[in-house]
Amino acid sequence: MSTAGIHHVGLTVLDVEVASHFFRDALGFREVGRKPYPAVFVSDGVVMITLWQVQHPPRAFDRKSQVGLHHLALRLAPETSLDDVYAALIARDDTTGEFAPEPLGASGLRHCMLLGPGGLRLELVEAG
Repeated sequence: MSTAGIHHVGLTVLDVEVASHFFRDALGFREVGRKPYPAVFVSDGVVMITLWQVQHPPRAFDRKSQVGLHHLALRLAPETSLDDVYAALIARDDTTGEFAPEPLGASGLRHCMLLGPGGLRLELVEAG
């Protein structure tokens, strides 16, 4: 058996409308579908993200004691400046910086971490 990359990632969010607007307006994704449960599907043309509406009050995620998604890491397009994207995102009312662009270990790349709507942790990585 072999795989060929990620088809989609499903994220449970506080508000599918707020989250889908963030992905569309801030990151350039487009909406590619909806379901009434409610869910909104967005894509950047490479990966699709399913945004599911939470039905119960969330508790804070603890990566050391809970199974689940810690964060979503997206690779930027080669012509995109990590510094410019980071500055634009932290200027938004719904996004804060966890850490600014910095080296990603010894990879030669840089990355940053943001907190988006509803506490979604989003890592952005420069194209290599």
